[in-house]
Amino acid sequence: MSVLEVQNLTVRYGAVEAVRNLSLSVGAGEAITLIGPNGAGKSSTLKGIVGLVNTSGTVRYQEQTLARRSPEALATQGLVMVPEKRELFASMEVEDNLLLGAFTRFQRREKGIREDLERVYTLFPRLLERRKQLAGTMSGGEQQMLAIGRALMARPKLLLLDEPSLGLAPLIVQEIFHILGQLKAQGTPILVVEQNARMALKLADRGYVLEAGELVMEGRGQDLLHDPRVIESYLGIRTKTEAGS
Repeated sequence: MSVLEVQNLTVRYGAVEAVRNLSLSVGAGEAITLIGPNGAGKSSTLKGIVGLVNTSGTVRYQEQTLARRSPEALATQGLVMVPEKRELFASMEVEDNLLLGAFTRFQRREKGIREDLERVYTLFPRLLERRKQLAGTMSGGEQQMLAIGRALMARPKLLLLDEPSLGLAPLIVQEIFHILGQLKAQGTPILVVEQNARMALKLADRGYVLEAGELVMEGRGQDLLHDPRVIESYLGIRTKTEAGS
């Protein structure tokens, strides 16, 4: 069963089409990645899914068509996005930022919020160490961990991530993707937009390649990871034929 089905999504900024007739799906427990060069429309696709930009086409989440959707309403339904700019509350402590991720759950008087906070601290021990630190004083990697942790506090049924490795040191990127792998293993469906194609495809069950607003390839993550066209274009490695010429 698909958790998310996107059909013929077109994203427009005025007269400019950033994404054209894109279709993709995320199944239960799957990790899906959307890769491509700068300006390909990857982030616009995520924004279109959650209703932050003007779109046409159909977006179905848990078998219901989403129309006139707001990110807040979607988060209540379990569709949660970690934006590229993280959008943390810099002047608030780490723990308060995390608890804000469960705000709608608190309003509904849901149980388990404290237990979920402990789960986030188990996934991200650094956040536990810095729980009383102001979010704005943390490193970029720590802020990314906080943004993911805050999203987890909403108990996502689908987690969307927009460029989680952007601007981070390689060791931190490995740590972030290791944690995403843990979330996948625990059954959380993930859709990640990412420029680091190698890390994204290692994580993904399936991948989609976007160029100039259009899908040009799709397949199993491992197949794309070893596809000569993907290797040449996105992994920074020339093919053996080119290397020997």
